[in-house]
Amino acid sequence: MSKFKKFRKKNIGFLFIIPWLIGFLVFKLYPFLSSLYYSFTDYNLFKGQSDGFTLQNYIDVFKVPVETRALITTFKYAFMTVPLKLVFALFIAYILNYKLKGVNLYRTAYYIPSILGGSVAIAVLWKALFSDNGLIRTGFAAVGLEAPHFMSDPKWALFMISILRVWQFGSAMVVFLAALKGVPTDLYEAASIDGASKVRQFFTITVPLITPVIFYNLVTQLVQAFQEFNGPYIITKGGPLGSTTLMSLLIYNNAFTAYDMGKASAQAWVLFVVLMIFTCIAFWSQKHWVYYSDDEGGK
Repeated sequence: MSKFKKFRKKNIGFLFIIPWLIGFLVFKLYPFLSSLYYSFTDYNLFKGQSDGFTLQNYIDVFKVPVETRALITTFKYAFMTVPLKLVFALFIAYILNYKLKGVNLYRTAYYIPSILGGSVAIAVLWKALFSDNGLIRTGFAAVGLEAPHFMSDPKWALFMISILRVWQFGSAMVVFLAALKGVPTDLYEAASIDGASKVRQFFTITVPLITPVIFYNLVTQLVQAFQEFNGPYIITKGGPLGSTTLMSLLIYNNAFTAYDMGKASAQAWVLFVVLMIFTCIAFWSQKHWVYYSDDEGGK
């Protein structure tokens, strides 16, 4: 075999990864690094860059009221939706883990919202249900009751957007359900013989054994919550009075409405750093509450 054939046979694998490599460099690495560069400039999407490097974009995130409020609202949204979604997902998964008649039908029904929930159509439907002239308020008025202004009242708007996110618990539920099926049944039998109630079995057997899955769902749902865009954009456009303007929506408005790519890039990097900090905290904390059967990397 010639040297050329040996070389080609040895390095043929690189040929197959070239399409992925090009895509990574062009659509991932280049935008990632260019956004970091633009974040220190006043780069405009159409006018270009006029001044030199500056930290003003980052300073504005913590000093300009609109940007600071968007960051705080994002925190509120994430800390509201993630715990509620995980609790509901685990609760429904625990129920569906029992051998019930037609349980597969129920599992499918509960999973459907996670498929449809992120779509534009469902967001429009959510808006039609809870707007001032929507079905819910109309139903309350028909029986002589006055419902809150769900979408036009700043006290309610963020909560209603959060409920849409919580409603999409199907994906987390499926992961929890798979974990629950992996819990040994003999542990429950032994606990029942010792007189432990179902509630005690849940908190002393089920929860400790599925903590790796809880940790996985916590991290993935946290990342998704901080990046939420569809709901606030389609349903409220960030209103009323900016009460549902999340960082992702503010980044979009600055980048593609005001064309201020420098400011949008800085906000995106602040969001990225915040998310990285919380992810690192979650990974650091797992040694105190996550149980691994091989005792590696956990409690």
